[in-house]
Amino acid sequence: MGAPSQETGAAPGNSPGMLLPRVVLCRAVSSLGIFFTAQFLHRAVSLRVAPNGTNPTCNPTKSYNGPVTARNETSAHLRRDLQNRHIQMIALGGAIGTGLFYGSHESISLAGPAILLTYLVGGFVIYLVMRALGEMSVEEPVSGAFSHYAYQHWSPRAGFISGWNYWFNYIFVAMAELSVVGLYVEYWFPQVPRWLTAVFCLLVITVINLAGVRIFGEFEFWFALIKVVAIIGMIGLGLVVIFLGVTGPTGEAPSFAHLVDHGGFFPNGLGGAAAAFAVVMFSFGGIELIGITAGEAHNPQRSIPRAINAVIWRILLFYVGSLTIIMAVVPWDQIDGETSPFVQIFDSVGVKFAAHILNFVVLTAALSVYNSGLYSNGRMLYALAEQGNAPRVLLKLSSRGTPYVGVLVSSAITVIAVFVVFLFPDFAFTYLLSIALIAALINWAMVIITEWKFRSKIGPEGVAKLRFPLPGGRVSSVFVLIMLALCAGLMVYLPQYRIAAFIGPLWLLILFIAYEIKIRLPRSAGADHRLH
Repeated sequence: MGAPSQETGAAPGNSPGMLLPRVVLCRAVSSLGIFFTAQFLHRAVSLRVAPNGTNPTCNPTKSYNGPVTARNETSAHLRRDLQNRHIQMIALGGAIGTGLFYGSHESISLAGPAILLTYLVGGFVIYLVMRALGEMSVEEPVSGAFSHYAYQHWSPRAGFISGWNYWFNYIFVAMAELSVVGLYVEYWFPQVPRWLTAVFCLLVITVINLAGVRIFGEFEFWFALIKVVAIIGMIGLGLVVIFLGVTGPTGEAPSFAHLVDHGGFFPNGLGGAAAAFAVVMFSFGGIELIGITAGEAHNPQRSIPRAINAVIWRILLFYVGSLTIIMAVVPWDQIDGETSPFVQIFDSVGVKFAAHILNFVVLTAALSVYNSGLYSNGRMLYALAEQGNAPRVLLKLSSRGTPYVGVLVSSAITVIAVFVVFLFPDFAFTYLLSIALIAALINWAMVIITEWKFRSKIGPEGVAKLRFPLPGGRVSSVFVLIMLALCAGLMVYLPQYRIAAFIGPLWLLILFIAYEIKIRLPRSAGADHRLH
């Protein structure tokens, strides 16, 4: 079976570099339109929805009397069994998944060596998103962070939309990860159907998540450690291959000169580098898991800032460093996408044992992201149920403190991925990735706007007392929103992402309508689980 589509987003016969001059105006208009639409939605979601016309949980004039404390029952019911080492490794490995190990071939084909610059820009954007989330998580360490903060500091409507959008996001992330695990297993066992591998992995990860948060933390710790050690080892081995001049079947020696010798650093122009921005942003999806773990972290005020501040060097080493080595060993225009670029580079120079090891690593990376995604979705459904924004049955916990109903529901929905892989094995990853990306962009934008609301609520005195404030304040927030809007606009011009660019607004409309229906339904006794 082949790999996912290699379309670059340009019209037939046109390179991404030729695409930019013709559509730059359209992109600018599209991005500005999306930005102003976001501002409109910001105002719409902020409408008061309580019966008396006020929202008691979102009063921006309320004075700030010291750090906000976690007052919802999530922290009381879910166990704080995640230790600092769990949080650090979860944060370290959270964004190291299929987006890097497999999706990097697509971004490299779009941008060439300029992908390194694109990763730096995208990494800076996601770092600011994480600082905005960290600002709230340190003051208010609760599980279901995104939805809880939006509910408390913005509006109940925003909490509903944020929570369900995040769940939707990770459902498709999980589907994307499951869609490629079969590809890695095929490297060893080509006769095993991809859908069968997906079913097996789904069952294993579901059992891990039902076993309790400490078990999840241990598995995720080792999953992340495998990824981290492997990438560092790959970089080291790659450097040895480069400096020893080991050549493969092509006879072309590895060299850092490959970064400029095959069409220059910008072989597809600035348009190619810009087009790759959407793929790059997907690879950072999952890094916000740090906020979800706050409610079950043993010492969130210490562990959360440490994890978030490590984002910068993490991006430099794991993304920029590893891709530099890949394109030095194998010229960017020879990376074919038939398997992970991390495996191909060692196949190309005849180092077969390293290729087998890295194939195992990328397989565990996909399982790791799915593992953390299922964990996140179970907690998010629990938080939504606490707010009264999801069925009460999702509040049920196992004897180990696991929201098992939410885990099982999320796992059952993810089964759809098995059918997608069965029906569209060559295109499943790309389309699932694109839908996950648009949901992630919505989620990140809502984090930024919620942080605005949070600061408005606590006032200047409270902002001055913040223990982990967002650097740059409002300026950083506006910059992030513009970049997220640009990313969404770029998706319209990439054929494999275009459908997701239209699904995003439709999904938001569905959530708006769902909330309007919800608040008009008769409430059963005890159904109101709002946080006060």
